[in-house]
Order: sequence, then structure tokens, then C-alpha cells
Amino acid sequence: MERLQKIIARSGLCSRRKAEELIKNGAVEVNGVVVTELGSKASYEDIIKVNGEQIFVQEFIYLVMNKPRGVISAVNDDKGRDTVISILPGELRNKGLYPVGRLDYDTKGVILLTNDGSFMNELVGPNSNLEKEYLVRLDGIISKEELRLMQYGVEIEGYKTRNCRTYFQSKDMKNNSCLVGIVLKEGKYHQVKKMFDAVGYPVKRLTRIRFGEINTEGLAEGQVRALTPHEVKRLFVLSK
Repeated sequence: MERLQKIIARSGLCSRRKAEELIKNGAVEVNGVVVTELGSKASYEDIIKVNGEQIFVQEFIYLVMNKPRGVISAVNDDKGRDTVISILPGELRNKGLYPVGRLDYDTKGVILLTNDGSFMNELVGPNSNLEKEYLVRLDGIISKEELRLMQYGVEIEGYKTRNCRTYFQSKDMKNNSCLVGIVLKEGKYHQVKKMFDAVGYPVKRLTRIRFGEINTEGLAEGQVRALTPHEVKRLFVLSK
């Protein structure tokens, strides 16, 4: 349920302040009943009329998914592979959702889904300051000094990446491998893989464990949950 003036404003008919005036003046009906109280709420399924004309607005949806490996971060795929939309519960597949940014086909973890274009642009635009945290399984054992130096940027394809944070988690001497973490505020195509390739340690497996303050705690692979209003607001704040 949302405040009635917010729903009217979201339809594009007028501003929220103008919508409040219309409500007070008795120009708004909800399911055939005139509503004049500003605190009134309605759902996006209710029939809302302003001056006798029905308004139409789609409810904005904000989800977090624990994306499995082998799933495309796209609405559809011309090769018929599973996408983050095709694996959604049936009732969510026709809501106009799309992924916020992307995760590689072979990368799992946190990905957000929405039908709010402004929300997506704010979070993944070039000026966004949202942190994205990854756990990275490397082929070889990187030294802590090499990992520390990566924090000041890495040259990839003529571009130096922005400063980031890194940490060493564990090593597997038997398989000549290690697990490290990296926290970025940018997300260029295959960036994490290219950064570690550039310093001589190919990525074997990659998992995004955090997007802003959002993680996949309690979500099995392929599952989704709705973001709370507080979480949505925090994402906007952290992106600034």
C-alpha cells in the first residue's frame, strides 16, 4: 500500500503537491469512493480515478537475487539459455523487470532486479559510488604485497582502474590456489577478471557477495526476495 498522492504523482499526471490538492478537493475516487483524506492509502491494483478519468501506474519492484552460475544477466537470451528473468517465480516474470548491471555467466552472487529505470541508472551510472564486493578464487597464490599494490589501480587495456580495497582470505598450497576479496566502486566489463589477469593470477571462480549493503544471506541460489523500503533508500544514499 502507498499514499494515494504518491501513486497519482507516479502516474505522471501531476506533482505530489498537486495530487494532494486534488484529493482535498474531492476530485479523486478509489474503487468508486471519493477520498478526501490525505493520509489515505491505496494499492496499485485499485481503480483510481482523477476527475472521472482512470489513471494507470505500474508498481515499482526491487528485488535481490542470489544468481547461480550458468545464468545470463539479461531479460532474454537468443541461445535459449536461462536468464535472471526466466528463473524467477512465474508471477514475477511479466513485471517488466531487468537486472541492475550484470554478472558474468559463470559468476554467482548478489544481483538486483527492478522495473524502475531511474533506480537502475542511479546505482550503476558512471558517477555511482556504490561498493561491490567479490570473493575471488585465483589460479596461483598471490602475495599480500601484490594484493596491496592492486588497491592503487591496475592498468587494463589502456585504462587504470580506480582505487579499491583488497584482502587475503586463505590459501590452498596443495592446489596452488588462494581465495581473496576485492571491493570496487566501478564495474567495467569483466573488470575483476581483467585486473587479476593483468597481475598474473587468472580467476578460477568469482562470487559477488555484496552490492552496497545488500547480500544474499538466507537466499539459496536462484532465490529472490524483495528489498525493504529502507534498503532501497540506503542504496540511493550510498550511490551519491
